[in-house]
Amino acid sequence: MPAERLSRWLAHQGLTSRRGAERLMREGRVLVNQQPAPAEGRMIDPEADVIEVDGRRVEPRGSSHRYLAVNKPIGVVSTVRDPEGRPTVMELAADAKGLYPVGRLDRDSRGLLLLTDDGELALRLTHPRYGAPKTYRVTLAGQLSAAQLQQLRRGPVLEDGPSRPLRVRVLHQVGERVELLITLSEGRRREVRRMVEAVGSRVVDLERTEFAGIRLGTLPEGAVRDLSGAEVSRLRSGVGLD
Repeated sequence: MPAERLSRWLAHQGLTSRRGAERLMREGRVLVNQQPAPAEGRMIDPEADVIEVDGRRVEPRGSSHRYLAVNKPIGVVSTVRDPEGRPTVMELAADAKGLYPVGRLDRDSRGLLLLTDDGELALRLTHPRYGAPKTYRVTLAGQLSAAQLQQLRRGPVLEDGPSRPLRVRVLHQVGERVELLITLSEGRRREVRRMVEAVGSRVVDLERTEFAGIRLGTLPEGAVRDLSGAEVSRLRSGVGLD
């Protein structure tokens, strides 16, 4: 098994987040082969090294998959590679070999995108059968009438069939800008933008803030973080894998 950064490995075991693991090391609570782990962390061999936290050995949970959350900026495409030479989301992650995006986020949209090498999980998260919810903060140009809002909530009919939003909530409506929170269980191409256009409005900004229970939170634009073990378990149980 290849070497792995200790903080990432501890996070994958479901003990804490990667940042929490770094705190445990700074506090001297993590031992590697009976020696305190350096505060700045280290590389380990999970098969050969003995890892202890607070005096208890941490056993591998048997998965070598990786799970990342990315805050995708506008202008970055959600593909492994792009024949037109545009920047891809893979370039944001260090050592992204073997990973691929879970679904897509339009080039002109921003926000939460997941990367993994867990093919079974990725398939279920993007398959309509499992209805993994996705939430978007959407800014519209101009006012939105009560009739338009009602039409959005009912789900306007698009060229590939009726849309079925789980929730549409108004966050702010001031001057010439309206902010909505829209949650969908589908993953059709540019569905939010097409829904808004179908009721006679236009999207000026679209940010995905949550996907299948994983939240973007305060992750800076362009930044990447490992999912915690608890987050991975929540993803898997949400699509019937655990």
